Amino acid sequence: MTFTVVIPARYASTRLPAKPLLEIAGKPMIQHVWERACQSRARTVIIATDDARIFDAAKNFGADVVMTMADHQSGTDRLQEVASQRHLPDNEIVVNVQGDEPLIPAAVIDQVAANLQKNPAAGISTLSEWIVDADQLFDPNAVKVVTDRQGYALYFSRAPIPWERDKFFAREKPQLEPGTWSRHIGIYAYRVSFLHKFIQWPVGHLEMLEKLEQLRAMENGVRIHVANACEKIPAGVDTQEDLDRVRSLLQG
Repeated sequence: MTFTVVIPARYASTRLPAKPLLEIAGKPMIQHVWERACQSRARTVIIATDDARIFDAAKNFGADVVMTMADHQSGTDRLQEVASQRHLPDNEIVVNVQGDEPLIPAAVIDQVAANLQKNPAAGISTLSEWIVDADQLFDPNAVKVVTDRQGYALYFSRAPIPWERDKFFAREKPQLEPGTWSRHIGIYAYRVSFLHKFIQWPVGHLEMLEKLEQLRAMENGVRIHVANACEKIPAGVDTQEDLDRVRSLLQG
C-alpha cells in the first residue's frame, strides 16, 4: 500500500494565533505532527500552508512543503490543490492529518489509508471511538456518527445520535457503555479523484446546518467508511489549556 499524507497548516487561528509555530519541547508544533506522520507507511509527507513563516519553518526542519492559496474554505480544498500541484494520479490515496495533533499515533494514519484501499465502494474513510461519557455525548463540539453493519456512515451530527427516546425525554442520565454511541475522529483518507469532484460541489444544506463538510460528500452520494481507531488518539490543540497539557506530556 502506498499513500501520501498532507498536513494543512494555517497561520491564522481565532483562539491560538500562529498555532502551527507554537513551541512544544523545543520544536514548533507542526514539526511534531510531521515527525509522527513520517513514522507512518506514507510514501510522502507534505505540509501545505498559506503562510511564508510556516513554509520557512518547515523547510528548516527538512519537511516537504508547498505553498497553497490563502482563500481555501476547508482543509479538503487545500488537499486538492496539493494533489493538483503534485500531479497525483486519480487513484492515489491522500490522508489528511490535522496540523494541530502533535500526539497522533502513526498507526491510525496507516489504518485510515488501509481501510480506504480495502473498501473500494467508499470515497472517504475515517475513524471513530466509543463514547462512554454523557457530557461528551451531549457536547456539540464532539461530532457523533452512526454507521450501518458494514461500517458505512449513515449520518454525522453534533446532536446525540442515536437518540434514546424514553430515557432522554425523561431527562435520565444514560448509562453509557461501548457499542451504542460513537464520536467521529477527524482524520480522513481520500482518493484524488474524489478531491477533484469535491471542490466543484456547492456547500450542501446539511453541511450548512451542522457545519460538517463530510455531509457535503454524503449529500452527493459518496460513501464514507468508518472504523474504530486501532489506538487511542489524544486530543489536539485548540486552546491554551490544550497547549499546556501537550507541553507537559512531551517535556516530561
